[in-house]
Amino acid sequence: MQIDDRTMAEIREANLSYLILAQRLIRADKAQALYRLGVTEETAGVLDALTPSQLLKVAAGNMLMCRFRFDDQMLWGLLTDHGRAGEAEGERSAHRLHASILMAGRYDEAIGS
Repeated sequence: MQIDDRTMAEIREANLSYLILAQRLIRADKAQALYRLGVTEETAGVLDALTPSQLLKVAAGNMLMCRFRFDDQMLWGLLTDHGRAGEAEGERSAHRLHASILMAGRYDEAIGS
Protein backbone atom coordinates (compact mmCIF):
# COMPACT_ATOMS: atom_id res chain seq x y z
CA MET A 1 0.00 0.00 0.00
CA GLN A 2 1.50 3.29 -1.12
CA ILE A 3 1.28 6.30 1.19
CA ASP A 4 1.04 9.58 -0.69
CA ASP A 5 3.48 12.44 -0.20
CA ARG A 6 0.97 14.61 1.62
CA THR A 7 0.31 11.92 4.23
CA MET A 8 4.03 11.38 4.72
CA ALA A 9 4.58 15.11 5.20
CA GLU A 10 1.80 15.18 7.81
CA ILE A 11 3.35 12.22 9.64
CA ARG A 12 6.76 13.94 9.69
CA GLU A 13 5.18 17.18 10.95
CA ALA A 14 3.25 15.34 13.69
CA ASN A 15 6.41 13.46 14.70
CA LEU A 16 8.47 16.62 14.93
CA SER A 17 5.77 18.44 16.92
CA TYR A 18 5.45 15.48 19.28
CA LEU A 19 9.20 15.18 19.82
CA ILE A 20 9.62 18.90 20.47
CA LEU A 21 6.70 18.87 22.90
CA ALA A 22 8.07 15.76 24.64
CA GLN A 23 11.49 17.36 25.08
CA ARG A 24 9.97 20.56 26.43
CA LEU A 25 7.79 18.66 28.92
CA ILE A 26 10.69 16.47 30.07
CA ARG A 27 12.96 19.45 30.61
CA ALA A 28 10.28 21.43 32.47
CA ASP A 29 9.09 18.67 34.83
CA LYS A 30 10.32 15.13 34.25
CA ALA A 31 7.91 13.38 36.64
CA GLN A 32 4.90 15.07 35.11
CA ALA A 33 6.21 14.41 31.60
CA LEU A 34 6.52 10.69 32.32
CA TYR A 35 2.86 10.62 33.31
CA ARG A 36 1.56 12.85 30.51
CA LEU A 37 3.59 11.20 27.74
CA GLY A 38 3.24 7.68 29.09
CA VAL A 39 6.93 6.92 28.65
CA THR A 40 9.54 5.33 30.90
CA GLU A 41 12.41 7.21 32.52
CA GLU A 42 14.78 5.55 30.09
CA THR A 43 12.79 6.76 27.08
CA ALA A 44 12.55 10.24 28.60
CA GLY A 45 16.33 10.29 28.97
CA VAL A 46 16.81 9.39 25.32
CA LEU A 47 14.30 12.04 24.20
CA ASP A 48 15.91 14.68 26.41
CA ALA A 49 19.36 13.97 24.96
CA LEU A 50 18.34 14.27 21.29
CA THR A 51 19.97 17.14 19.41
CA PRO A 52 17.92 19.22 16.95
CA SER A 53 19.41 17.35 13.99
CA GLN A 54 18.61 14.01 15.63
CA LEU A 55 15.04 15.18 16.24
CA LEU A 56 14.70 15.93 12.54
CA LYS A 57 16.12 12.54 11.55
CA VAL A 58 13.84 10.63 13.92
CA ALA A 59 10.80 12.66 12.88
CA ALA A 60 11.47 11.94 9.20
CA GLY A 61 10.50 8.29 9.53
CA ASN A 62 7.38 6.91 7.90
CA MET A 63 5.77 5.75 11.15
CA LEU A 64 3.92 7.94 13.62
CA MET A 65 5.95 8.31 16.85
CA CYS A 66 3.05 8.91 19.21
CA ARG A 67 0.17 6.53 19.70
CA PHE A 68 -3.05 6.28 21.65
CA ARG A 69 -2.23 4.93 25.08
CA PHE A 70 -5.62 3.37 25.60
CA ASP A 71 -8.02 1.40 23.50
CA ASP A 72 -10.73 0.90 26.07
CA GLN A 73 -14.25 1.93 25.08
CA MET A 74 -15.06 2.86 28.69
CA LEU A 75 -12.17 5.35 28.80
CA TRP A 76 -13.22 6.92 25.51
CA GLY A 77 -16.77 7.21 26.84
CA LEU A 78 -15.54 8.92 30.01
CA LEU A 79 -13.34 11.32 28.05
CA THR A 80 -15.93 12.27 25.45
CA ASP A 81 -19.02 12.25 27.68
CA HIS A 82 -20.63 10.01 25.07
CA GLY A 83 -24.31 9.53 25.72
CA ARG A 84 -24.52 12.03 28.58
CA ALA A 85 -26.33 14.99 27.05
CA GLY A 86 -28.23 15.97 30.21
CA GLU A 87 -25.38 15.78 32.72
CA ALA A 88 -24.22 18.73 34.78
CA GLU A 89 -20.69 20.07 34.30
CA GLY A 90 -19.61 18.68 37.68
CA GLU A 91 -20.59 15.17 36.64
CA ARG A 92 -18.69 15.50 33.35
CA SER A 93 -15.63 16.68 35.26
CA ALA A 94 -15.93 13.67 37.56
CA HIS A 95 -16.01 11.37 34.54
CA ARG A 96 -12.86 12.97 33.12
CA LEU A 97 -11.17 12.68 36.51
CA HIS A 98 -12.14 9.01 36.66
CA ALA A 99 -10.63 8.48 33.18
CA SER A 100 -7.41 10.19 34.30
CA ILE A 101 -7.19 7.93 37.34
CA LEU A 102 -7.71 4.84 35.20
CA MET A 103 -5.03 5.96 32.72
CA ALA A 104 -2.61 6.73 35.56
CA GLY A 105 -3.11 3.22 36.90
CA ARG A 106 -2.31 1.76 33.51
CA TYR A 107 0.84 3.86 33.33
CA ASP A 108 1.96 2.53 36.72
CA GLU A 109 1.35 -1.03 35.49
CA ALA A 110 3.36 -0.37 32.32
CA ILE A 111 6.43 1.02 34.07
CA GLY A 112 6.26 -1.62 36.81
CA SER A 113 6.62 -4.48 34.36
